[in-house]
Amino acid sequence: MDNKCNFSVGEEKPTCFTESMKKRTVPFSPPDVGQAEIDEVTAAIESGWITTGPRTKLLERRLAAYIESGETNIDCTTQDAVSRYSNRVVCLNSATAAEELNLRILGIRDGDEVIVPAYTYTASASAAVHCGAKLVFVDVQKDGDPVTHIPEMDYEKLEAAITEKTKAIIAVDLCGIICDYNRIYEIAESRKNLFTPMDVHDNPLDNLSSRIQKALGRVAVVADCAHSLGSCRVFDGEKKYCGSIADFSSFSFHAVKNFTTAEGGASVWKTIPGIDNAEIYKFYQLLSLHGQNKDALAKTKAGAWEYDIIGPWYKCNMTDITASIGLRQLDRYKGLLSRRKEIIGMYDAACDDLGIGHLNHHTIGIDSCGHLYLTRIPGITEEQRNNIITFMAEAGVFTNVHYKPLPMMTAYKDISGGIGLYPNSYDYYKNLISLPLHTLLSDDDVEYVIAVFKEAIKMIIG
Repeated sequence: MDNKCNFSVGEEKPTCFTESMKKRTVPFSPPDVGQAEIDEVTAAIESGWITTGPRTKLLERRLAAYIESGETNIDCTTQDAVSRYSNRVVCLNSATAAEELNLRILGIRDGDEVIVPAYTYTASASAAVHCGAKLVFVDVQKDGDPVTHIPEMDYEKLEAAITEKTKAIIAVDLCGIICDYNRIYEIAESRKNLFTPMDVHDNPLDNLSSRIQKALGRVAVVADCAHSLGSCRVFDGEKKYCGSIADFSSFSFHAVKNFTTAEGGASVWKTIPGIDNAEIYKFYQLLSLHGQNKDALAKTKAGAWEYDIIGPWYKCNMTDITASIGLRQLDRYKGLLSRRKEIIGMYDAACDDLGIGHLNHHTIGIDSCGHLYLTRIPGITEEQRNNIITFMAEAGVFTNVHYKPLPMMTAYKDISGGIGLYPNSYDYYKNLISLPLHTLLSDDDVEYVIAVFKEAIKMIIG
């Protein structure tokens, strides 16, 4: 390919990128929604049931089956399936709501401490703030995990951060790559002598939270799986999917995610000895529906209009219109992940050829859902990185940065003490560019992204 570039950063209307390739527009992460999803939404509307109802409940069961088995074609309408997969997943209106409700079920409150990686999106931290907890930020490993290169917490610093006030560790499976939960659990167990469970029974929710904390007997391990539906990792010889690993997990189904319901999310938890999953599920329903002890579906039963308000809680339920998109997305999901893997392979080959760092989404014992493709260009400054992003945008390729560390953000500077305390997070961020990765990309689109990326690097840094 003849890579003759006839434009520069700041030029309003760049000419064609190469003599052999016409300029095209490559968006960063559009939703992959087709006729199947449209038809299901129409059917939901025509059914007359558009709020939380049968489609939401079915999606919850299908997600539970997928998290357990990795299969998307299990019939979750049979009596056996309803019994097996109910009360395992709660669909909500966002991952942020899911993460906050996870913490509220765990009894996180004023005076508690919650450990969060400095390198993540705000939702990982804001949920703890909403509960009144103190955030304790932990820097990431230098240049990320040595195998996957994901910006994963420095586990020695995590262990040192646990105090008598710590009630939860929030691990983040960024980009679809699952953290080393074996190590996180080892740390939580090693510091269990510092843990004192709450012993407050002012109301039914406090009672449940107290029993959960006592049953765990240690700091809770909470997973932010916003990027990671369908990711799996081998632990102790067994392949486990996101949602079945941490004590409590939260998923995002936002429009930019691999699996979307436009807006939405879900809470998932592991079975806790001595506590009925149905009781936990009930409290998620209460927390997400104003504390009302019957949802709209339950009140349709003959003579069942009356209800009680158990607590003055929140409104963050998923609707059947939203769930209808998810039902058809799940039908297609394994194929969507397969296509992402193909694109990642093309990017990996190009980055390896250029000597550019990138995530390893698929390696021994780890299979990522491939949500984001992060690259790191050795030796460049923030300014050079930003110029590359601008250059590529002017060529029609839209990129991003995942993420600007939270201690650099106005809301978290004072809480964290500033980015100077987290040098590895800053170093990871300053030369990072996220390339477009979505299932509407054709092979030609991917080749164009690679060609523009190569030219941008040549033009900006030589």
